[in-house]
Amino acid sequence: MLVGAALALQVAAVWGAAPRTSGAGNALADLHTALGVTCASCHGTAKVAAVDDSERSINVTCVGCHGNLDAMAAQARAGSHVNPHKSHLGDINCTVCHMGHVQSKAYCTNCHAFAMKIPAGDPVPQKPAPKAAKKAAVKQRVERADVVVIGAGAAGMTAAITAHDAGARVILIEKQPITGGNSMLAAGGMNAAGTRFQKAKGIADSVELMYQDTMKGGGNIGDPALVRVLAKESAGSVDWLTSLGADISDVGRMGGASVNRTHRPKGGAAVGAHIAGVLKKNAVQRRIDIRLNSKVVKLIEDNKGRITGVQVEGKHSGLYTIKAKAVVLTAGGFSANADKVAFYRPEYKGMTTSNQPGATGDGMDLGAKAGGELKDMKEIQIHPTVAAGSRILITEAVRGNGAILVNHEGKRFVNELTTRDKASAAILAQTGKSAYLVFDEGIRKSLKQIDGYFHLELVKEGATIQELAAAINVPATVLEATVASYNAAFDGKSDPDFKRPDIPRPIRTARYYAIEVKPGVHYTMGGLKINADGQVLAASGTPMAGLFAAGEVTGGVHGNNRLGGNSISETITFGRIAGASAAKLVKGGAKK
Repeated sequence: MLVGAALALQVAAVWGAAPRTSGAGNALADLHTALGVTCASCHGTAKVAAVDDSERSINVTCVGCHGNLDAMAAQARAGSHVNPHKSHLGDINCTVCHMGHVQSKAYCTNCHAFAMKIPAGDPVPQKPAPKAAKKAAVKQRVERADVVVIGAGAAGMTAAITAHDAGARVILIEKQPITGGNSMLAAGGMNAAGTRFQKAKGIADSVELMYQDTMKGGGNIGDPALVRVLAKESAGSVDWLTSLGADISDVGRMGGASVNRTHRPKGGAAVGAHIAGVLKKNAVQRRIDIRLNSKVVKLIEDNKGRITGVQVEGKHSGLYTIKAKAVVLTAGGFSANADKVAFYRPEYKGMTTSNQPGATGDGMDLGAKAGGELKDMKEIQIHPTVAAGSRILITEAVRGNGAILVNHEGKRFVNELTTRDKASAAILAQTGKSAYLVFDEGIRKSLKQIDGYFHLELVKEGATIQELAAAINVPATVLEATVASYNAAFDGKSDPDFKRPDIPRPIRTARYYAIEVKPGVHYTMGGLKINADGQVLAASGTPMAGLFAAGEVTGGVHGNNRLGGNSISETITFGRIAGASAAKLVKGGAKK
Protein backbone atom coordinates (compact mmCIF):
# COMPACT_ATOMS: atom_id res chain seq x y z
CA MET A 1 0.00 0.00 0.00
CA LEU A 2 2.71 2.47 1.02
CA VAL A 3 4.79 1.66 -2.04
CA GLY A 4 1.89 2.40 -4.36
CA ALA A 5 1.00 5.54 -2.46
CA ALA A 6 4.58 6.74 -2.55
CA LEU A 7 4.76 6.24 -6.30
CA ALA A 8 1.50 8.11 -6.79
CA LEU A 9 2.73 10.93 -4.61
CA GLN A 10 6.02 11.00 -6.48
CA VAL A 11 4.19 11.64 -9.74
CA ALA A 12 2.00 14.28 -8.11
CA ALA A 13 4.98 16.07 -6.62
CA VAL A 14 6.76 16.67 -9.91
CA TRP A 15 7.11 20.45 -10.19
CA GLY A 16 4.19 22.03 -12.01
CA ALA A 17 1.98 18.94 -11.87
CA ALA A 18 -1.43 19.26 -10.26
CA PRO A 19 -1.39 17.27 -7.00
CA ARG A 20 -4.43 15.33 -5.83
CA THR A 21 -6.07 16.61 -2.69
CA SER A 22 -8.34 14.98 -0.19
CA GLY A 23 -10.35 18.08 0.57
CA ALA A 24 -9.41 17.66 4.21
CA GLY A 25 -6.70 20.33 4.12
CA ASN A 26 -4.09 22.13 2.04
CA ALA A 27 -0.92 20.99 3.75
CA LEU A 28 1.51 18.47 2.30
CA ALA A 29 0.63 16.13 5.17
CA ASP A 30 -2.99 16.14 3.94
CA LEU A 31 -1.88 15.18 0.44
CA HIS A 32 0.10 12.29 1.90
CA THR A 33 -2.87 11.17 3.99
CA ALA A 34 -5.10 11.15 0.92
CA LEU A 35 -2.69 8.69 -0.66
CA GLY A 36 -2.61 6.41 2.35
CA VAL A 37 0.71 7.57 3.74
CA THR A 38 0.50 7.68 7.53
CA CYS A 39 2.20 9.94 10.06
CA ALA A 40 4.34 7.00 11.14
CA SER A 41 5.74 6.72 7.62
CA CYS A 42 7.61 9.98 8.14
CA HIS A 43 7.86 10.34 11.91
CA GLY A 44 8.14 6.76 13.12
CA THR A 45 6.08 5.07 15.81
CA ALA A 46 7.35 6.84 18.91
CA LYS A 47 4.69 8.47 21.08
CA VAL A 48 6.35 11.86 20.62
CA ALA A 49 7.52 12.72 17.11
CA ALA A 50 10.99 14.25 17.38
CA VAL A 51 12.34 16.26 14.45
CA ASP A 52 15.92 17.54 14.55
CA ASP A 53 16.48 21.20 13.65
CA SER A 54 18.28 20.31 10.42
CA GLU A 55 15.38 17.96 9.56
CA ARG A 56 17.75 15.21 8.45
CA SER A 57 15.51 12.31 9.46
CA ILE A 58 12.49 13.68 7.58
CA ASN A 59 14.61 14.27 4.49
CA VAL A 60 15.93 10.72 4.55
CA THR A 61 12.31 9.58 4.34
CA CYS A 62 11.55 12.03 1.51
CA VAL A 63 14.50 10.78 -0.52
CA GLY A 64 13.60 7.17 0.23
CA CYS A 65 10.20 7.62 -1.42
CA HIS A 66 10.82 10.22 -4.10
CA GLY A 67 14.52 9.93 -4.88
CA ASN A 68 17.22 12.57 -4.45
CA LEU A 69 17.38 15.95 -6.16
CA ASP A 70 18.99 14.50 -9.28
CA ALA A 71 16.19 11.94 -9.58
CA MET A 72 13.54 14.61 -9.14
CA ALA A 73 15.27 16.92 -11.61
CA ALA A 74 15.17 14.16 -14.22
CA GLN A 75 11.38 14.02 -13.88
CA ALA A 76 10.86 17.69 -14.71
CA ARG A 77 8.05 18.25 -17.15
CA ALA A 78 9.28 18.51 -20.75
CA GLY A 79 9.67 22.13 -21.77
CA SER A 80 9.98 23.41 -18.19
CA HIS A 81 12.05 26.57 -18.31
CA VAL A 82 13.36 26.42 -14.74
CA ASN A 83 14.13 23.16 -12.98
CA PRO A 84 13.95 23.84 -9.23
CA HIS A 85 15.58 20.53 -8.34
CA LYS A 86 18.76 21.47 -10.22
CA SER A 87 20.16 24.84 -9.16
CA HIS A 88 23.16 26.75 -7.88
CA LEU A 89 21.99 26.00 -4.32
CA GLY A 90 23.45 22.52 -4.62
CA ASP A 91 22.35 19.52 -2.54
CA ILE A 92 19.73 21.00 -0.20
CA ASN A 93 17.06 19.40 1.95
CA CYS A 94 13.60 18.72 0.52
CA THR A 95 12.13 20.59 3.50
CA VAL A 96 13.76 23.83 2.38
CA CYS A 97 10.72 24.16 0.10
CA HIS A 98 8.29 21.37 0.98
CA MET A 99 6.64 21.85 4.39
CA GLY A 100 4.61 19.11 6.02
CA HIS A 101 2.10 21.05 8.07
CA VAL A 102 2.30 24.65 6.85
CA GLN A 103 2.23 26.27 3.42
CA SER A 104 5.03 25.10 1.13
CA LYS A 105 7.05 27.71 -0.73
CA ALA A 106 9.76 27.52 -3.37
CA TYR A 107 12.95 28.88 -1.80
CA CYS A 108 13.97 30.22 -5.23
CA THR A 109 11.23 32.84 -5.02
CA ASN A 110 13.07 34.62 -2.21
CA CYS A 111 15.24 36.10 -4.97
CA HIS A 112 13.60 35.17 -8.29
CA ALA A 113 10.20 36.11 -9.68
CA PHE A 114 9.51 32.63 -11.04
CA ALA A 115 5.86 31.63 -11.44
CA MET A 116 6.44 28.33 -9.69
CA LYS A 117 3.71 25.92 -8.72
CA ILE A 118 4.43 23.70 -5.77
CA PRO A 119 2.34 20.96 -4.15
CA ALA A 120 0.63 22.32 -1.02
CA GLY A 121 1.58 25.85 -2.04
CA ASP A 122 -1.80 27.30 -1.10
CA PRO A 123 -2.29 28.90 2.32
CA VAL A 124 -2.95 26.36 5.06
CA PRO A 125 -5.75 27.26 7.49
CA GLN A 126 -4.32 27.26 10.98
CA LYS A 127 -6.36 25.60 13.68
CA PRO A 128 -6.60 27.41 17.02
CA ALA A 129 -3.86 26.18 19.30
CA PRO A 130 -5.21 24.05 22.13
CA LYS A 131 -4.77 25.35 25.63
CA ALA A 132 -1.47 24.10 26.86
CA ALA A 133 -1.54 21.97 29.96
CA LYS A 134 0.67 23.11 32.80
CA LYS A 135 4.03 21.44 32.55
CA ALA A 136 6.81 21.10 35.00
CA ALA A 137 9.74 23.36 34.25
CA VAL A 138 12.11 21.66 31.83
CA LYS A 139 15.78 22.28 32.36
CA GLN A 140 17.34 23.77 29.23
CA ARG A 141 19.78 21.36 27.67
CA VAL A 142 23.46 22.21 27.67
CA GLU A 143 26.02 20.94 25.17
CA ARG A 144 29.75 21.46 24.87
CA ALA A 145 32.16 22.14 22.04
CA ASP A 146 35.63 23.56 21.64
CA VAL A 147 34.60 26.08 18.98
CA VAL A 148 31.19 27.35 17.87
CA VAL A 149 31.04 29.03 14.46
CA ILE A 150 27.98 31.21 13.75
CA GLY A 151 27.04 31.37 10.07
CA ALA A 152 27.66 28.70 7.42
CA GLY A 153 28.72 30.79 4.45
CA ALA A 154 32.21 30.57 2.96
CA ALA A 155 33.85 32.32 5.93
CA GLY A 156 32.07 30.09 8.44
CA MET A 157 32.77 26.83 6.67
CA THR A 158 36.40 27.89 6.17
CA ALA A 159 36.77 28.72 9.87
CA ALA A 160 35.08 25.45 10.88
CA ILE A 161 37.27 23.31 8.61
CA THR A 162 40.44 25.11 9.73
CA ALA A 163 39.61 24.77 13.44
CA HIS A 164 38.64 21.12 12.98
CA ASP A 165 41.85 20.32 11.13
CA ALA A 166 43.77 21.92 14.01
CA GLY A 167 42.18 19.44 16.41
CA ALA A 168 39.17 21.37 17.75
CA ARG A 169 35.67 19.94 18.13
CA VAL A 170 33.48 22.31 16.14
CA ILE A 171 29.75 23.02 15.91
CA LEU A 172 28.67 25.17 12.94
CA ILE A 173 25.36 27.01 13.43
CA GLU A 174 23.22 28.38 10.56
CA LYS A 175 19.84 30.11 10.96
CA GLN A 176 18.76 29.50 7.35
CA PRO A 177 17.59 26.11 6.02
CA ILE A 178 20.59 25.98 3.67
CA THR A 179 24.32 26.62 3.90
CA GLY A 180 26.26 28.97 1.63
CA GLY A 181 25.02 32.43 2.64
CA ASN A 182 25.84 35.28 0.29
CA SER A 183 28.97 33.39 -0.76
CA MET A 184 26.69 31.04 -2.70
CA LEU A 185 25.74 34.01 -4.92
CA ALA A 186 29.25 35.37 -5.52
CA ALA A 187 29.81 35.54 -9.25
CA GLY A 188 32.95 37.34 -10.33
CA GLY A 189 35.83 35.57 -8.66
CA MET A 190 38.48 35.73 -5.94
CA ASN A 191 41.28 38.28 -5.99
CA ALA A 192 44.78 37.04 -5.17
CA ALA A 193 48.28 38.24 -5.97
CA GLY A 194 51.34 36.24 -6.97
CA THR A 195 49.51 32.95 -7.46
CA ARG A 196 50.71 29.93 -9.39
CA PHE A 197 47.88 30.49 -11.88
CA GLN A 198 48.94 34.07 -12.57
CA LYS A 199 52.54 32.98 -13.04
CA ALA A 200 51.50 30.24 -15.47
CA LYS A 201 49.74 32.88 -17.58
CA GLY A 202 52.62 35.34 -17.41
CA ILE A 203 50.71 37.85 -15.26
CA ALA A 204 53.03 40.02 -13.20
CA ASP A 205 51.40 40.92 -9.88
CA SER A 206 52.52 41.53 -6.32
CA VAL A 207 51.23 41.74 -2.77
CA GLU A 208 52.12 45.43 -2.72
CA LEU A 209 50.12 46.17 -5.88
CA MET A 210 47.04 44.35 -4.55
CA TYR A 211 47.42 46.27 -1.28
CA GLN A 212 47.62 49.60 -3.10
CA ASP A 213 44.65 48.79 -5.36
CA THR A 214 42.52 47.77 -2.37
CA MET A 215 43.43 50.83 -0.31
CA LYS A 216 42.79 53.18 -3.24
CA GLY A 217 39.52 51.45 -4.16
CA GLY A 218 38.30 51.87 -0.58
CA GLY A 219 39.04 55.58 -0.44
CA ASN A 220 42.21 54.97 1.61
CA ILE A 221 40.16 54.53 4.79
CA GLY A 222 40.57 50.76 5.10
CA ASP A 223 42.61 49.40 8.00
CA PRO A 224 46.13 49.12 6.52
CA ALA A 225 47.03 46.15 8.74
CA LEU A 226 43.98 44.16 7.62
CA VAL A 227 44.43 45.08 3.96
CA ARG A 228 48.04 43.90 4.10
CA VAL A 229 46.90 40.58 5.54
CA LEU A 230 44.30 40.28 2.77
CA ALA A 231 46.94 40.80 0.08
CA LYS A 232 49.77 38.86 1.71
CA GLU A 233 47.73 35.74 2.45
CA SER A 234 45.67 35.72 -0.76
CA ALA A 235 47.90 33.36 -2.75
CA GLY A 236 48.02 30.96 0.20
CA SER A 237 44.22 31.00 0.33
CA VAL A 238 44.06 30.08 -3.36
CA ASP A 239 46.43 27.17 -2.67
CA TRP A 240 44.33 26.10 0.33
CA LEU A 241 41.11 26.07 -1.69
CA THR A 242 42.83 24.20 -4.50
CA SER A 243 44.02 21.58 -2.01
CA LEU A 244 40.38 21.02 -1.01
CA GLY A 245 39.39 20.38 -4.62
CA ALA A 246 38.36 23.82 -5.86
CA ASP A 247 39.08 24.94 -9.42
CA ILE A 248 39.97 28.64 -9.52
CA SER A 249 42.56 28.42 -12.26
CA ASP A 250 41.00 30.92 -14.68
CA VAL A 251 42.19 34.50 -14.13
CA GLY A 252 40.39 37.68 -15.22
CA ARG A 253 40.06 41.29 -14.13
CA MET A 254 37.44 43.28 -12.26
CA GLY A 255 37.02 46.97 -11.51
CA GLY A 256 39.78 48.74 -9.61
CA ALA A 257 42.45 46.11 -10.29
CA SER A 258 45.68 47.10 -12.04
CA VAL A 259 46.23 43.60 -13.45
CA ASN A 260 44.34 40.35 -13.96
CA ARG A 261 44.04 38.80 -10.48
CA THR A 262 40.42 37.59 -10.22
CA HIS A 263 40.48 33.78 -9.93
CA ARG A 264 37.49 31.67 -10.96
CA PRO A 265 36.66 28.22 -12.37
CA LYS A 266 37.78 27.32 -15.89
CA GLY A 267 35.61 28.92 -18.53
CA GLY A 268 34.54 31.73 -16.21
CA ALA A 269 31.83 29.90 -14.25
CA ALA A 270 30.45 31.56 -11.11
CA VAL A 271 32.91 31.22 -8.25
CA GLY A 272 30.54 31.33 -5.26
CA ALA A 273 28.40 28.24 -5.76
CA HIS A 274 31.52 26.27 -6.73
CA ILE A 275 33.52 27.25 -3.65
CA ALA A 276 30.53 26.87 -1.32
CA GLY A 277 29.97 23.37 -2.68
CA VAL A 278 33.62 22.42 -2.21
CA LEU A 279 33.65 23.75 1.35
CA LYS A 280 30.42 21.99 2.27
CA LYS A 281 31.69 18.71 0.83
CA ASN A 282 34.87 19.01 2.91
CA ALA A 283 32.94 19.89 6.06
CA VAL A 284 30.65 16.88 5.58
CA GLN A 285 33.60 14.58 4.91
CA ARG A 286 35.12 15.71 8.21
CA ARG A 287 31.78 15.05 9.94
CA ILE A 288 31.66 18.58 11.29
CA ASP A 289 28.41 19.12 13.22
CA ILE A 290 26.40 21.50 10.98
CA ARG A 291 23.05 22.64 12.40
CA LEU A 292 20.54 24.32 10.11
CA ASN A 293 17.39 26.23 11.10
CA SER A 294 19.25 27.24 14.25
CA LYS A 295 19.61 30.86 15.32
CA VAL A 296 22.09 32.08 17.91
CA VAL A 297 20.19 34.57 20.07
CA LYS A 298 22.85 35.40 22.63
CA LEU A 299 26.57 35.22 23.30
CA ILE A 300 27.26 33.92 26.80
CA GLU A 301 29.84 35.69 28.95
CA ASP A 302 31.40 34.84 32.28
CA ASN A 303 31.87 37.35 35.09
CA LYS A 304 35.15 38.49 33.55
CA GLY A 305 33.54 39.34 30.21
CA ARG A 306 34.99 36.33 28.45
CA ILE A 307 32.79 34.73 25.76
CA THR A 308 32.11 31.18 26.93
CA GLY A 309 29.38 29.95 24.61
CA VAL A 310 26.10 30.69 22.87
CA GLN A 311 22.38 30.35 23.39
CA VAL A 312 20.65 28.81 20.38
CA GLU A 313 17.01 28.71 19.32
CA GLY A 314 16.37 25.67 17.15
CA LYS A 315 13.39 25.48 14.82
CA HIS A 316 12.18 22.30 16.52
CA SER A 317 14.32 21.92 19.62
CA GLY A 318 13.76 25.35 21.12
CA LEU A 319 16.29 27.10 23.34
CA TYR A 320 19.49 25.40 24.42
CA THR A 321 23.04 26.34 25.34
CA ILE A 322 26.38 25.37 23.89
CA LYS A 323 29.36 26.03 26.13
CA ALA A 324 32.54 26.64 24.16
CA LYS A 325 36.10 27.81 24.62
CA ALA A 326 35.89 30.04 21.53
CA VAL A 327 33.16 31.53 19.34
CA VAL A 328 33.66 32.68 15.74
CA LEU A 329 31.16 35.11 14.20
CA THR A 330 30.80 34.67 10.43
CA ALA A 331 27.14 35.65 10.02
CA GLY A 332 27.56 38.11 7.14
CA GLY A 333 26.32 41.64 6.49
CA PHE A 334 22.92 43.33 6.45
CA SER A 335 22.14 44.24 2.83
CA ALA A 336 18.86 42.27 2.99
CA ASN A 337 17.74 44.20 6.08
CA ALA A 338 15.97 47.14 4.45
CA ASP A 339 15.31 48.91 7.75
CA LYS A 340 18.94 48.73 8.86
CA VAL A 341 20.17 49.88 5.44
CA ALA A 342 17.76 52.84 5.52
CA PHE A 343 18.83 53.68 9.08
CA TYR A 344 22.44 54.13 8.05
CA ARG A 345 21.80 55.39 4.50
CA PRO A 346 18.31 56.95 4.15
CA GLU A 347 18.96 57.65 0.46
CA TYR A 348 18.99 53.89 -0.22
CA LYS A 349 15.48 53.36 1.16
CA GLY A 350 13.39 51.26 -1.23
CA MET A 351 16.36 50.16 -3.34
CA THR A 352 16.46 46.49 -4.31
CA THR A 353 19.15 44.17 -2.97
CA SER A 354 21.17 41.40 -4.57
CA ASN A 355 21.47 39.51 -1.26
CA GLN A 356 19.89 36.31 0.01
CA PRO A 357 17.25 36.70 2.75
CA GLY A 358 19.53 35.71 5.64
CA ALA A 359 21.79 38.78 5.30
CA THR A 360 20.16 40.78 8.11
CA GLY A 361 23.08 41.74 10.36
CA ASP A 362 22.32 39.41 13.29
CA GLY A 363 25.98 38.61 13.88
CA MET A 364 26.94 42.27 14.14
CA ASP A 365 24.16 42.79 16.68
CA LEU A 366 25.32 39.81 18.74
CA GLY A 367 28.90 41.05 18.82
CA ALA A 368 27.94 44.64 19.58
CA LYS A 369 25.65 43.62 22.47
CA ALA A 370 28.55 41.68 23.95
CA GLY A 371 30.74 44.79 23.80
CA GLY A 372 32.34 44.61 20.36
CA GLU A 373 33.04 47.85 18.52
CA LEU A 374 31.29 48.54 15.22
CA LYS A 375 33.01 50.58 12.54
CA ASP A 376 32.23 51.98 9.07
CA MET A 377 28.54 51.07 9.38
CA LYS A 378 27.47 53.79 6.94
CA GLU A 379 29.71 52.37 4.23
CA ILE A 380 27.16 50.43 2.19
CA GLN A 381 27.97 49.44 -1.38
CA ILE A 382 25.48 49.57 -4.19
CA HIS A 383 26.44 47.33 -7.10
CA PRO A 384 26.05 48.99 -10.51
CA THR A 385 24.70 46.01 -12.41
CA VAL A 386 21.65 44.34 -10.90
CA ALA A 387 19.27 43.19 -13.65
CA ALA A 388 16.44 45.74 -13.86
CA GLY A 389 13.24 44.52 -12.21
CA SER A 390 14.97 41.70 -10.35
CA ARG A 391 17.44 40.86 -7.58
CA ILE A 392 19.81 39.10 -9.98
CA LEU A 393 23.35 40.40 -9.92
CA ILE A 394 25.08 40.62 -13.29
CA THR A 395 28.66 39.83 -12.47
CA GLU A 396 31.34 42.44 -12.95
CA ALA A 397 33.23 39.81 -14.92
CA VAL A 398 30.92 40.49 -17.89
CA ARG A 399 32.41 43.98 -18.09
CA GLY A 400 35.83 42.61 -17.29
CA ASN A 401 35.59 40.31 -20.32
CA GLY A 402 34.73 43.18 -22.65
CA ALA A 403 31.10 44.32 -22.28
CA ILE A 404 30.32 48.04 -22.37
CA LEU A 405 27.72 50.17 -20.59
CA VAL A 406 25.48 52.34 -22.76
CA ASN A 407 22.64 54.64 -21.75
CA HIS A 408 19.15 54.94 -23.23
CA GLU A 409 20.57 57.29 -25.84
CA GLY A 410 22.91 54.53 -27.04
CA LYS A 411 26.12 56.13 -25.77
CA ARG A 412 28.90 55.00 -23.46
CA PHE A 413 29.18 57.21 -20.39
CA VAL A 414 31.75 55.66 -18.03
CA ASN A 415 34.89 53.56 -17.80
CA GLU A 416 33.30 50.14 -17.29
CA LEU A 417 36.18 49.00 -15.06
CA THR A 418 36.03 51.88 -12.63
CA THR A 419 35.16 51.13 -9.01
CA ARG A 420 31.62 50.12 -8.13
CA ASP A 421 30.73 53.35 -6.36
CA LYS A 422 31.69 55.44 -9.39
CA ALA A 423 29.98 53.14 -11.88
CA SER A 424 26.79 53.15 -9.79
CA ALA A 425 26.78 56.94 -9.53
CA ALA A 426 27.26 57.22 -13.28
CA ILE A 427 24.31 54.90 -14.02
CA LEU A 428 22.03 56.73 -11.58
CA ALA A 429 22.81 59.96 -13.47
CA GLN A 430 21.44 58.52 -16.74
CA THR A 431 17.91 58.69 -18.12
CA GLY A 432 15.72 56.26 -16.19
CA LYS A 433 18.56 55.66 -13.69
CA SER A 434 19.46 52.53 -15.64
CA ALA A 435 21.75 51.44 -18.47
CA TYR A 436 22.43 48.49 -20.78
CA LEU A 437 25.31 46.05 -20.70
CA VAL A 438 26.11 45.40 -24.36
CA PHE A 439 28.21 42.44 -25.54
CA ASP A 440 28.54 39.99 -28.40
CA GLU A 441 28.81 36.25 -29.00
CA GLY A 442 32.57 36.31 -28.43
CA ILE A 443 32.17 37.78 -24.95
CA ARG A 444 29.31 35.39 -24.22
CA LYS A 445 31.49 32.39 -25.04
CA SER A 446 34.34 33.73 -22.91
CA LEU A 447 32.33 33.59 -19.68
CA LYS A 448 30.25 30.52 -18.90
CA GLN A 449 28.00 32.17 -16.33
CA ILE A 450 26.54 34.50 -18.97
CA ASP A 451 24.49 31.52 -20.17
CA GLY A 452 22.58 31.72 -16.89
CA TYR A 453 21.28 35.18 -17.77
CA PHE A 454 19.78 33.77 -20.96
CA HIS A 455 18.22 30.98 -18.92
CA LEU A 456 16.64 33.61 -16.66
CA GLU A 457 15.34 35.52 -19.71
CA LEU A 458 17.21 38.71 -18.84
CA VAL A 459 18.83 39.20 -22.25
CA LYS A 460 17.65 41.10 -25.34
CA GLU A 461 19.34 40.22 -28.62
CA GLY A 462 19.69 40.94 -32.32
CA ALA A 463 21.48 39.53 -35.35
CA THR A 464 22.96 42.98 -35.96
CA ILE A 465 23.67 46.05 -33.85
CA GLN A 466 20.71 47.68 -35.59
CA GLU A 467 18.39 44.85 -34.53
CA LEU A 468 19.70 45.01 -30.97
CA ALA A 469 19.06 48.76 -30.89
CA ALA A 470 15.45 48.12 -31.89
CA ALA A 471 15.10 45.46 -29.19
CA ILE A 472 16.21 47.86 -26.44
CA ASN A 473 14.68 50.98 -28.00
CA VAL A 474 17.82 53.08 -28.46
CA PRO A 475 18.84 55.01 -31.61
CA ALA A 476 20.42 52.51 -33.99
CA THR A 477 22.86 54.92 -35.63
CA VAL A 478 24.12 56.10 -32.25
CA LEU A 479 24.60 52.56 -30.91
CA GLU A 480 26.42 51.53 -34.10
CA ALA A 481 28.75 54.51 -33.73
CA THR A 482 29.33 53.71 -30.04
CA VAL A 483 30.29 50.11 -30.77
CA ALA A 484 32.49 51.17 -33.69
CA SER A 485 34.32 53.66 -31.47
CA TYR A 486 34.87 50.99 -28.80
CA ASN A 487 36.21 48.55 -31.39
CA ALA A 488 38.59 51.23 -32.62
CA ALA A 489 39.81 51.63 -29.04
CA PHE A 490 40.44 47.87 -28.93
CA ASP A 491 42.40 48.02 -32.18
CA GLY A 492 44.41 51.00 -30.99
CA LYS A 493 44.92 49.55 -27.49
CA SER A 494 43.74 52.83 -26.00
CA ASP A 495 40.39 54.23 -24.85
CA PRO A 496 40.65 58.00 -25.38
CA ASP A 497 37.04 58.65 -24.32
CA PHE A 498 36.89 56.96 -20.90
CA LYS A 499 40.42 55.68 -20.24
CA ARG A 500 39.31 52.09 -19.72
CA PRO A 501 42.57 50.33 -18.75
CA ASP A 502 41.85 46.94 -20.31
CA ILE A 503 39.87 46.08 -23.46
CA PRO A 504 40.28 42.31 -23.84
CA ARG A 505 37.82 41.83 -26.72
CA PRO A 506 36.02 43.86 -29.37
CA ILE A 507 32.27 43.69 -29.98
CA ARG A 508 32.21 42.34 -33.54
CA THR A 509 30.84 38.80 -33.50
CA ALA A 510 27.11 38.28 -34.08
CA ARG A 511 24.83 37.80 -32.28
CA TYR A 512 24.64 40.94 -30.16
CA TYR A 513 23.15 41.15 -26.68
CA ALA A 514 22.05 43.60 -23.99
CA ILE A 515 20.89 43.41 -20.37
CA GLU A 516 19.24 46.38 -18.67
CA VAL A 517 20.84 47.04 -15.28
CA LYS A 518 20.27 49.26 -12.26
CA PRO A 519 22.28 49.74 -9.06
CA GLY A 520 21.17 47.74 -6.01
CA VAL A 521 22.28 47.33 -2.39
CA HIS A 522 24.99 44.71 -2.50
CA TYR A 523 27.51 44.76 0.34
CA THR A 524 28.06 46.30 3.76
CA MET A 525 31.68 47.30 4.32
CA GLY A 526 31.11 48.06 8.01
CA GLY A 527 30.89 45.63 10.90
CA LEU A 528 32.74 44.43 13.97
CA LYS A 529 36.25 45.74 14.40
CA ILE A 530 38.90 43.00 14.39
CA ASN A 531 42.67 42.74 14.52
CA ALA A 532 44.99 40.80 12.22
CA ASP A 533 44.40 37.62 14.26
CA GLY A 534 40.63 37.78 13.74
CA GLN A 535 39.93 38.79 17.35
CA VAL A 536 36.92 41.06 17.89
CA LEU A 537 37.94 44.33 19.53
CA ALA A 538 36.06 46.18 22.25
CA ALA A 539 35.62 49.96 22.18
CA SER A 540 38.75 50.21 24.34
CA GLY A 541 40.73 48.59 21.53
CA THR A 542 41.45 45.45 23.53
CA PRO A 543 40.60 41.99 22.15
CA MET A 544 37.45 40.36 23.52
CA ALA A 545 38.47 37.09 25.12
CA GLY A 546 37.11 34.07 23.29
CA LEU A 547 35.46 35.97 20.41
CA PHE A 548 36.66 35.97 16.80
CA ALA A 549 35.09 37.08 13.52
CA ALA A 550 35.62 36.90 9.76
CA GLY A 551 33.93 37.93 6.54
CA GLU A 552 31.23 40.53 5.95
CA VAL A 553 30.29 40.62 9.64
CA THR A 554 33.52 42.58 10.16
CA GLY A 555 34.54 46.09 9.15
CA GLY A 556 37.84 47.64 8.15
CA VAL A 557 39.08 45.59 5.21
CA HIS A 558 37.30 47.38 2.36
CA GLY A 559 37.16 51.03 3.44
CA ASN A 560 34.27 52.86 1.80
CA ASN A 561 34.06 50.68 -1.33
CA ARG A 562 34.81 46.99 -1.85
CA LEU A 563 36.58 45.95 -5.03
CA GLY A 564 34.97 43.12 -6.96
CA GLY A 565 36.74 39.85 -6.16
CA ASN A 566 37.84 40.94 -2.68
CA SER A 567 34.84 39.49 -0.84
CA ILE A 568 35.61 35.82 -1.46
CA SER A 569 39.28 36.61 -0.88
CA GLU A 570 38.42 38.13 2.51
CA THR A 571 36.09 35.30 3.57
CA ILE A 572 38.66 32.60 2.86
CA THR A 573 41.72 34.39 4.23
CA PHE A 574 40.14 35.74 7.41
CA GLY A 575 38.03 32.60 7.84
CA ARG A 576 41.27 30.61 7.94
CA ILE A 577 42.82 33.10 10.37
CA ALA A 578 39.82 33.17 12.73
CA GLY A 579 39.52 29.38 12.69
CA ALA A 580 43.22 28.94 13.40
CA SER A 581 43.19 31.54 16.19
CA ALA A 582 40.15 29.93 17.82
CA ALA A 583 41.76 26.49 17.68
CA LYS A 584 45.00 27.88 19.09
CA LEU A 585 43.09 29.29 22.05
CA VAL A 586 41.41 25.93 22.61
CA LYS A 587 44.77 24.19 22.56
CA GLY A 588 46.25 26.62 25.06
CA GLY A 589 47.83 29.13 22.69
CA ALA A 590 48.28 32.82 23.34
CA LYS A 591 45.29 34.28 21.48
CA LYS A 592 42.61 34.83 24.12
